[in-house]
Amino acid sequence: MKNKLTAIVVNVILCAIIVATCVVGFAGGGAVEVSGEHDEPYYSAGESAAGVSLMFNVYQNTANVYKILDILDVYGAKATFFLGGSWADDNVDCTREIAKRGHEIGSHGYFHKDHSKMNYRQNIDEISPSLKLLNAILNFEISLFAPPSGAFNDSTLSACSALGLKTIMWSRDTIDWRDSDVDLIYGRATKNISSGEFVLMHPMDVTVSALPDILSYITKNGLTLVTVSQNLGE
Repeated sequence: MKNKLTAIVVNVILCAIIVATCVVGFAGGGAVEVSGEHDEPYYSAGESAAGVSLMFNVYQNTANVYKILDILDVYGAKATFFLGGSWADDNVDCTREIAKRGHEIGSHGYFHKDHSKMNYRQNIDEISPSLKLLNAILNFEISLFAPPSGAFNDSTLSACSALGLKTIMWSRDTIDWRDSDVDLIYGRATKNISSGEFVLMHPMDVTVSALPDILSYITKNGLTLVTVSQNLGE
């Protein structure tokens, strides 16, 4: 009798594991792709747009984020900050301060993953938690998504469309995460810059150092510094 009971218990456990595995495999998306119509990513707003948009992708260096906010205030400039969910979860006060100072906030995913290697369901599962977190912190809906490292595929775009998001890329990259030469960062951000451009930056030490001159150059050349959504006419 004891052996029969043991066998029954083992079979129940095995069945539970099999069922759980099937459910997880189905929910995780597996190899299943969901294709559909989607908007194309935005690399700029066009030369007829309102101005230039500085974009800061944030997963680190909170102290520098505050410094950047202070510098932007001095020049009366507005920018768009794409926040990683894991960073925002650890920096709620800073997240709210960005919004309080009149800047735009978008999603940069939750864990800085490579979205070009994800299927539709995996993209949804990575982006959606960041939206829920940011919406809860800020009490308004997020409408923009910037894929980490600029990596995306059609499934990413379809997922963003399903989530009501515009996918935002850039027209010029300062590569400030890699290079620490202030003059180099300044040149990449300003050389032949025109209205409608999206300039990618990060809260690095070199960016903090270069930012005042970048802002000064842009404003002295008759360009305004606006958020991405403002540049897109929204």
